[in-house]
Amino acid sequence: MLRDPFGRTIDYLRVSVTDRCDLRCVYCMPPEGIPLKPISDILTYDELIRTVRVAVSLGVRKVRITGGEPLVRRGIVPFVRRVAEIPGVRDLGMTTNGTALPGMAAALRAAGLRRVNISLDTIRRDRYAEITRRDALPKVLEGIGAALRAGLSPVKINVVLLHGLLRNEVDDFFAMAREAPVEVRFIERMPIGCSPSEGYVSTEGVRERILALPGVREARNGSSSAAVTFEVPGFAGKLGIVSPVSRKFCSGCNRLRVTADGRLRGCLFGRETLDLRGVLRGGRGDGAVADLFLEAARTKPRGHDLCEDGDAPSAAEPMSRVGG
Repeated sequence: MLRDPFGRTIDYLRVSVTDRCDLRCVYCMPPEGIPLKPISDILTYDELIRTVRVAVSLGVRKVRITGGEPLVRRGIVPFVRRVAEIPGVRDLGMTTNGTALPGMAAALRAAGLRRVNISLDTIRRDRYAEITRRDALPKVLEGIGAALRAGLSPVKINVVLLHGLLRNEVDDFFAMAREAPVEVRFIERMPIGCSPSEGYVSTEGVRERILALPGVREARNGSSSAAVTFEVPGFAGKLGIVSPVSRKFCSGCNRLRVTADGRLRGCLFGRETLDLRGVLRGGRGDGAVADLFLEAARTKPRGHDLCEDGDAPSAAEPMSRVGG
């Protein structure tokens, strides 16, 4: 079992399979994108499977596949199947922008994917094109429907709160949760990526609007949950907020992260990383990989040092590289 110095049990691994993405969100990267890692630096699927197997042997039970955009990597469906077949993996999820879900949701579910988080910051086509620099909203909305039809559950919609978000846009998402069995989660934009000083937007205003809904009640959440979720009478889905800056949830953090280029991280914003790729390609056995996970747990920080004033850790990298 993996435990850190603060008594937290580490049983959740987030695995980034690529630093590539088909969108160019204004808060994540410039229009031309970011310099990509050479393909030779990206962990192979075999290396990732070995990594997950070792992590599971140490007590990891939940795995989430991330990117970049994981669905742009060739062979992702067979990879999902291989992860799902590892004994001990009890919960397999993915975070995606949803553009490829219309044609892939059913295959992913058949391969063993259980849940999906879909990044979607507005459901207004002009605003979506402005934020992502791509006119792909119809594909994403179709992808949400495909995920629900395929039986992926829960389907969570991740809404990053941006400066200039209109009150009516929040109403749009309230309506989505009223009509569809999805969990819409409003997330504080974290001060990293492009223009980090302009990043932070608190969830407090949205929280107040949720609490004003008739009959709303806070749902029970596990101690390691990043979100606070709410159930509203008459809603097919749920609403939630994720407040990594204004209401830190680090005390319950139970995760480690593997970046696409093989760095092992104890914290999304941590300065320290461990060279997993070097161990995997250095001819060393699984024991050495396990030792690296034990070291990551031992050195996992108590919490991040994001600040509400817009200051970010000096070593913060673009989210598409880290695997948010």
